Order: sequence, then structure tokens, then C-alpha cells
Amino acid sequence: MGRTITEKIFDAHRVDQMEGGVNVLRLDAVFCHEITTPIAINDLVSRGKDRVFDPDKIKVVIDHVTPSKDTKTAQQAKILRDWARRNSIKDFFDVGRNGVCHAIFPEKGFSRPGYTIIMGDSHTCTHGAFGAFAAGVGTTDLEVGILKGVCTFKTPRTMKINLNGRLNDGVYAKDVILYIISEIGVNGATNMIMEFTGEVVDAMSMESRMTLCNMAIEAGGTSGVCYPDMTTVEYLWEFIKNEYSSKEDALEDFSKWISDIDAEYEKVLDIDVSNLEPMVTYGYKPDEVKPVSAMEGTRVDQVYIGSCTNGRLEDLRIAASILKGKKISDSVRGIVSPATPGVYNKALYEGIIKIFMDSGFCVTNPTCGACLGMSNGVLAPGESCASTTNRNFNGRMGKGGMVHLMSPATAAATALAGKITNSPLFKKS
Repeated sequence: MGRTITEKIFDAHRVDQMEGGVNVLRLDAVFCHEITTPIAINDLVSRGKDRVFDPDKIKVVIDHVTPSKDTKTAQQAKILRDWARRNSIKDFFDVGRNGVCHAIFPEKGFSRPGYTIIMGDSHTCTHGAFGAFAAGVGTTDLEVGILKGVCTFKTPRTMKINLNGRLNDGVYAKDVILYIISEIGVNGATNMIMEFTGEVVDAMSMESRMTLCNMAIEAGGTSGVCYPDMTTVEYLWEFIKNEYSSKEDALEDFSKWISDIDAEYEKVLDIDVSNLEPMVTYGYKPDEVKPVSAMEGTRVDQVYIGSCTNGRLEDLRIAASILKGKKISDSVRGIVSPATPGVYNKALYEGIIKIFMDSGFCVTNPTCGACLGMSNGVLAPGESCASTTNRNFNGRMGKGGMVHLMSPATAAATALAGKITNSPLFKKS
């Protein structure tokens, strides 16, 4: 019987198997940020276990509230900062060098095909775009991962999603994943891996694949995953060029992680995206989705472009192409947060930051703050936000606020109009 990519990764990392199909897996990386990790750190310290299994495999960033906004968040940052120093963790990204965790860690080459990765953050599934098994975990699992370098997972079930056809101009990975979630529901992939395949995925950039995998959790998925290919090799080449004699050799090695033709799946979905329109959420659940055309004219108070879903350079380029030479509506406030210093610097060099500022956007430092209603863009009760983030839960960006999830293209067009509208880039075939 053939094996899925995730089954192959489990086979290669399994150090023990317990009753009930529970696997103990060796970890290649443990990612940490200042919101969930300090709880684990404090517990380990209280039990006399202030140590890490391998400082080179632990990657740390302060990103959710940065710079700290009050005493509490400053204390959280200090706990993380002091812990990283005590344990000689060299890959620690403090204020000034920090970015959104699920953007900066791939950008630094920390996500690789065949890796096992955990983090105390639900959107850790993003890293599956590289052909890795990456999952968010709770405090106890995070502590064990930090201390022992292992984590337990049940044998995975996989849902295969074949994306075929060709995306229309102005339709992006964000629209694709919103459509998929609307079709299967917020529990449609519970305790499953969402394996994204097909010619549409093959044609996507790594940035777009990360967007696709990022929102697997919004359908209940343990992780999203894409097959590694030459696009993956090209993205990682700066970091792996000393490990392989050529890009072709790297591709051959990475190909061992591709699912077998005769692998078995829990479900298989075949989706032709050729007629897909830009999508947007309308309620408080990620599966409450409509075409943007059905929401035309819906007023918004704020437009936010950023996050681990859509704050990368590709996203900013798309939005800037719509905003260039124009002013956003007087009825909205626009906020853009480049996901990493690297993205910010490139956007600055390309003139993208100037385009955003000239159009009336506030440009902030890299941060997760607005996405979860902690800083840099919190809504007042009764306000609504057109957002490129990943969650529209009630109160997500502020108590009593409404979040409409959409692509950067739709967000930029909405900022200009002051109400939800399709971007000029969208053209039906």
C-alpha cells in the first residue's frame, strides 16, 4: 500500500508508537513566540527543568505585540528574551529584527520538506507549504517539545484536495482557500491533513502555497501540506546550496516526500477553479463565505493588509498595483503591516511603501497585533474591517467588531471605494 506525504514523514520520525495509534515523533524544529511560550517556560522553570533539547532547533520571535504596549506584554517579552539568552538560543528575533512568526521562519529557511514542526500557535499549519508536517499544539505538548524534542500525534488521516483548471485574473490563493472552507465547513477537515495538489497548486508561488496551508486550521485541519517541487527548491536554495551539488539533486531528494500514487485517503475532493470569483466572509465563521460580487457595497470602517496569511511581498505588490496613484476613501482608515523586516525593506526599495503612504495607508512595523485584536488596528464596537487576515470570529479584532476576510487585491479595492468591491484586476475568463 502506498503512503501519503504525511505518513512518510511520520514513518521517518517515529521513535515510539503507543496504543490507540498514538505516535511519538522526533521534532526537527520547535517555534516559539511571546504569547504562548512564556506559560510553558514558567512551568518548566517551576519544576526545575529550565533547559532545551537542542538550542539550534528552537526558533524564537516576539511578534504578537511588538513593541510591547503595556506592562503585561513587556513581561511576556522579557520572559521569552531571558529564556532565550539562558539557553543559548541563537535564532531569537527581538524587536527590530522580528517579524510575523509564520512569515519570518520560512524566510530564514527554517521550514524544510520532510520536517516535523510544532508551535503553540494554531496557524503553524502554514509551514506545510514546504512539504512538512507542521501543527499547532497546547502548552503541555510545547513543554515536552522544548525539553525532549518529541511530540505525540495520532496516525494522520488525509483529505486530498485536487485543484485543477486555471485561476482567473484577480483571483488568488486566499480566494481558493475561502472557497474550500465554505464547501467543507469549519469542521470539514477535523483531525485530518489537508493535502493540496493539482495544476493550480503547481503553478503557485511559495507565498501563495503558504496562504493556502495557513487556513487549513479554519476548516479544522491539523495541518495543510503541499508537495515539494522546484518552486520549493528555488525558495530554499540560499539555505541549502551547500547541501546539494545542484538544484536538480535537491529536487530529487525532496521528491521522496511526495505521496505515492496508490496512497489511501479519507476523502478526495476534485475542484475546478476556472470559474472561481474573488471571495469574502460575511459572518463570524470562516465558512460563511460569498463571492465579493454578492457583498458589493457593504460599508467598512477599516482596511487591514498584513498577517501570516497575506503580509508577504507578493501580497503587498498586488495591493500596491491597485492603489498606485489613487487615494483611499475618506470614510476608511487603511493599515498595512509588512510581515517581516525583509518584506518591509524590499517593499521600501521597490517604492511600494511610498505607494501605500501616498494613498493614505498607515504603514506599521511587522506585527500580528491587529489580527487578534491586541494592538495596531483594534476595532471599536460596531465597526467592520476588510482584512487579509485568517479569522473572522466575533470580536477577533476588537469587542463588537466585524471582520470580512478577503485577498489583498479585494482589500485594496475596498479601501479605495470605502465599501466591499471587486478589484479591477478581476476578469472573468
